[in-house]
Amino acid sequence: MTTYVLVHGAYQGGWIWQPVAERLLSLGHQVFRPSLDGCGERRAGLRAGITTESHGGEIVELLRFEDLTDVVLVGTSSGGMVVARAAELAPERVARVVFVDALALLDGERISDFVERPAAVTDEVATGPTYEDARDRMFADLDPELRAWALDRYTMQPIAVMTDPVRLERFWTEPWSAQVICCRRSINPPEAHQRRTAARLDATWEELDTGHYPMLSAPDALTDLLTR
Repeated sequence: MTTYVLVHGAYQGGWIWQPVAERLLSLGHQVFRPSLDGCGERRAGLRAGITTESHGGEIVELLRFEDLTDVVLVGTSSGGMVVARAAELAPERVARVVFVDALALLDGERISDFVERPAAVTDEVATGPTYEDARDRMFADLDPELRAWALDRYTMQPIAVMTDPVRLERFWTEPWSAQVICCRRSINPPEAHQRRTAARLDATWEELDTGHYPMLSAPDALTDLLTR
C-alpha cells in the first residue's frame, strides 16, 4: 500500500481528484485529497494572508496529524508550488514528489513569470476566471457532462498564491525521488518550464495526450503513471 496526498491547483478543491482517488483506493492505496484554505468547500474562509507557504504548511500539518510517512505528494497546476513547499518543510515524511502539468517555481519566482492569464475577476483577496472563461477555455476539452460538473465546483483562488513570489530556501538543493507528468494539449504551464523541473530534480518524464485536467479527462492513464 502507498499513501498518496493529492494537491489541487488554482480555482479547484479536493473534488477535482475524485476520479483518480477512487481508482487509487480501489487498488488498495491510502489517499488524501484535501481542499486548501479558501478553496473548494472551504471558500467561505477566503481572506487576505493565504499564501503558497500557508497552503504548504497545511499539508505538513495533515502529514503530522495523520502520522503519515513514505508519502507520495502529487501536485497539479499551482499545487506543484504547494507540494514543493510542503516537501521542503517535512522531507522526512516524503517518499516521492510528482508534478502533474504543474508549476514548480524557484525561490523568489512568481506565477506571472511563466503564465499569462486572461483578464480575471479580481478583488483584494481573490482572483479567478469568469464563468464564460472557465466554460470556454479552462474546461473546454472536457465532455459536456464532466464540464458541467466541474463548472459547478470551480471557485476563486486566494490572490497571494497567484501573485506573490514563492519562498523555497531548500527544496531545490535536496535529493528527491521525482516524477514530472506533462500534458501535451495543455498550454500552461509551458513545456519548457516542466522540462526545467525534470532536469533540476533528475525526475522521470512522462507525457499524457490530454489537456490541463488529466485527473478528469484521463483518470485511468494518470492513475497508471502514479502507480507505475
